Amino acid sequence: MFSWDFNHEVQVYANAGFVVAYFNQRGTTAGYGQAWTHASEGDQGGADYEEIMLGVDELVSRPYVDAKRLGVTGGSCGGFMTNWIVGHTNRFAAAVTQRSITNQISFFGTSDIGPEGTEGETGTNAWKDLDASWRQSPIAYAANINTPLIILHADEDYRCSLDQAEQLFAVLRWMGKTVEMVVFEGENHGLTRGGRPGNRIEHQRRILGWFQKYLGAHAGGDTP
Repeated sequence: MFSWDFNHEVQVYANAGFVVAYFNQRGTTAGYGQAWTHASEGDQGGADYEEIMLGVDELVSRPYVDAKRLGVTGGSCGGFMTNWIVGHTNRFAAAVTQRSITNQISFFGTSDIGPEGTEGETGTNAWKDLDASWRQSPIAYAANINTPLIILHADEDYRCSLDQAEQLFAVLRWMGKTVEMVVFEGENHGLTRGGRPGNRIEHQRRILGWFQKYLGAHAGGDTP
């Protein structure tokens, strides 16, 4: 996740005793201009993933970080990247994906940003280049996912529709992977910023609970 302003979510994790790092890799919209935002077009999960892993390498070089107890989470674009990360490395002990894209083929035309949103990210669509669309889809690498994963999604998410979460959940369950899915009723893509207070609290509890279960972290603060 990334932001240019105060982010209460990372403060919650820090208060619970976690070291928190988040990176502004290429493809983000957090202040580096259009060239930086477009730099990942047609290369979703390529250089952007590599840049995040460089950040993780730097993080674990610090003596107070345990490389065997890493967790990863993100929402929307960060949810896509969380899905991508666990399909390409086993270095994380737990993962939480939020309001995410899993399948670039079925995502086309189902989002409120319009069909052009898919081409703007992948540089193509399934009718132009099916292989490229599938190659940039995290679900294509589901068989490689061994990290315990919880999928958080809202049933009225029109940016990343619920079926994106359902597809990943279904295939991971089918393959016998460690996965859970939680659907927040009556919420949309902006749940963590503008959802009902009770649901926002529960969303944070789910994330912390998953990390505390699989990372064995001792909470240093109060769980919400």
